[in-house]
Amino acid sequence: MNEQKRSDMALMLIRLALAGLIAAHGWARLIGGGVVPFGNWLDSQGIPFGFAVAAAVTAIEIIGTPLLALRRWVLSLAIAYAAIYVVGIVMVHAKAGWFVVGLGRNGSEYSVLLIVCLLAMAWRDLPSRWAR
Repeated sequence: MNEQKRSDMALMLIRLALAGLIAAHGWARLIGGGVVPFGNWLDSQGIPFGFAVAAAVTAIEIIGTPLLALRRWVLSLAIAYAAIYVVGIVMVHAKAGWFVVGLGRNGSEYSVLLIVCLLAMAWRDLPSRWAR
């Protein structure tokens, strides 16, 4: 197997893993009845239309992930997901420090890993005129 094929397969594995992780997050929120509490929390943080934002985030996590897995709209979806997780770091995780478990709890490290992987996928799918 040549180097390009291995690189393509490695990025496919990362893309599929990200799609699965992000989908699980959205589905768990929806099935677990977490959209309304998430919206209420956003309202309490001064975010206008908290429920609508929570519903939109949940919807993009559920609807966008099959498209991501199928390598459709990768650039747009990866940027949208990265933006969501940057906001999550700012609003929640940064206050808890770096570590998710071990030396801390609920920190930023997992979100940073997701963001880096998402942006690497976005970079790969940049139109060639932008990637110079």
